[in-house]
Amino acid sequence: MRWLTLYARSRQVPASLSAVVLSALAVVALAPDGHGGPGHPQLSVLALTAGATAASTGLGGQDLALDRTAAIRWVPRRAAHVLLIGMVVCGVLLAVQSMGDDVAATAFVVRDSAGLMGLVALGAAVCGPQLAWTLPIGWLSLSLFAPSPTSLPLEVASWMVLPPGTTAGTWTAVVLAVGGTTVYAIVGPRR
Repeated sequence: MRWLTLYARSRQVPASLSAVVLSALAVVALAPDGHGGPGHPQLSVLALTAGATAASTGLGGQDLALDRTAAIRWVPRRAAHVLLIGMVVCGVLLAVQSMGDDVAATAFVVRDSAGLMGLVALGAAVCGPQLAWTLPIGWLSLSLFAPSPTSLPLEVASWMVLPPGTTAGTWTAVVLAVGGTTVYAIVGPRR
């Protein structure tokens, strides 16, 4: 059990988890009563993005050279790490919103947390764990300020705020989740 505690500390899990919980609590507290439903997804997208970016610091250890030379297989562990982070970010927001008003639909939260974790994992592989937050924050900015989606490229660009049943939004999230997790699992974090 000691190795699990050391691993969690080296990946900054306590600080990341507290940031995930605080962002979810802030969203539920800031949601206007009766108006924070699935028609207004901006607050839940902000909470999911804040949680994913807070957890992104744990996608790289203290010594990346040591991680690369370890005698264990890192590919399944990296993939499991990304999936676990995605489930925690999703689960915390769903748990917090179950105590108050529904801020977003469950399918919306699951889709966005999966896509955001793929973006964070891709960011860790391309930019390093310190800058893994740049891809989700950049895409969030694009989604929030993009014009109303009238074509497929605009739907892909604004997938984070589309309703949960939208085909382009779902497929974009799936491609990002699978692609980002695969790249990160195989390549690992950038030095």
